[in-house]
Formats: sequence, C-alpha cells, structure tokens
Amino acid sequence: MAPARGQWADRHARAGRGLPRCAGRVALPTRWRAPVREHAAGATAVSTPLRIALVDDQALVRHGLSALLGGLGLDIALECADGQALLDALDATPVDVVVSDVRMPGMDGITMTRALRDRGSHTPVILLTTFDDADTPLRAAQAGAQGFLLKDASPEDLRDAIEQAAAGAGWLQPVSTDPVRERFAYRDQAPPQETFGEREIAVLRLMAGGYSNREIAASLFLAEGTVKNYVSEILAKLDTRDRTRAVLKAITLRII
Repeated sequence: MAPARGQWADRHARAGRGLPRCAGRVALPTRWRAPVREHAAGATAVSTPLRIALVDDQALVRHGLSALLGGLGLDIALECADGQALLDALDATPVDVVVSDVRMPGMDGITMTRALRDRGSHTPVILLTTFDDADTPLRAAQAGAQGFLLKDASPEDLRDAIEQAAAGAGWLQPVSTDPVRERFAYRDQAPPQETFGEREIAVLRLMAGGYSNREIAASLFLAEGTVKNYVSEILAKLDTRDRTRAVLKAITLRII
C-alpha cells in the first residue's frame, strides 16, 4: 500500500495471486542516515542499516511499506504473505525487526509472534492493524510483540517503533490503551513510593509480554540473576506478590 500524505492509504486489492509467499528484497537507496547496528570487527566498528521483514497478505501493502521504509534508510530483507512463510524464511534470512499485519489468512500476526517465541526467537515484532479495540493490543503483548500500531499511524511513528523495538523497548502508541486499563484495572491503585528506572520499565514491558527471566535476560543482554533482582525490586516497589499483579498494577497506574 503506497503511503499518501504521510499516512498509509486504505487497502485496495487482495494479494498473493501468483506471487511467492515470501521473497527477499533489495533495499532502496536511502534519503538520510538510517538506524544502524554496530558490530565490532577487531578495533573497527562497522555500521549497517536495520534489516526488516514485512508480513502482509496484500501485495500493495507490502510494496508500499517497503518503499516507505526503504526511503527511511532501512534494509527490507524479506517480504512475506503470511506468518508461516515468515517462520520458514527467517532461518535462512535473519532480520532485526519483523513488521507484520495482525489479521491475515492462514497464520495471523499474533499466532506468528507466539510461534516465534515458542521456538526461542527473540526477534522483535511490531504488529499493525486497521482495528482499534481493547483486546488486540493485550493479545499482541501476551504473544510477545514489542510494538503495536494502527495503520493510520505516521511513517515517523512506525520508524520510531522499529528503532525502539530494535533497542529492546516497547511501543504502544498511538493505540489507545484506556479500554485495556479499564477492563483489567488492578484494585489497589495506590501510587508506588519509588520511581522506576529506564531498565526497570524495559523489564516490566517484557514481563507484560509474557517473557520468562531467561528470555528477558537474552533480550536486554543481562545476566539472568540481574533480571531476577530487577523483578524483585519491581514487585517490592509496586507492593505486589507476583508478576501478574505487578503487570496489571503497572498498566493501571500508567507506568507502562
């Protein structure tokens, strides 16, 4: 789907007829400096653009997003027509971030995300949808997605979400989380006595996504024992006795 006036246009056609379910792509020329990964090579650091996989059953959407993100300097490594195609392609073509539609024929985006986590992959996933409802963002977080955006979000928001996900943070804007907070409000709404650091917020977000301590440690490049200490501190600050209550209270108090 080609972008129009800074936003994504509505979908116009069904895709996948006669096309491969997943294909590698060549990145488009960059207009400005892209977000980069840095790899140590002896004493020399080599910077490369973030590699992105796009998953959507409609070819116009994939090609539009590919042009948009390529224009922002990102490397579009894969374009896939459904979740299973993405899973099949990732072993041969690893990426830094997956950007996927939620609703697709075959394997949808949430099922795909859950399957990635079940097989031990920590590749960040950002899910896109045209629907703003109370359940989908929560289901996306529970499946292990790092980001969730509506398709009418600006290209800048999508770029920022990709950068945040690649850096290990989450992104829920511009989706309204008020219905989720209202539905799952924690009974004790007393504010915490202490503030939360950036790393504690990152751990809380991953806890909300259902990650284990080991998975959180791998995602944030920390020792598992360090994560256990963070979790204990979070539970103490929120005055809760388990992770589920901590996450619900953090959502209710808008900490995450």
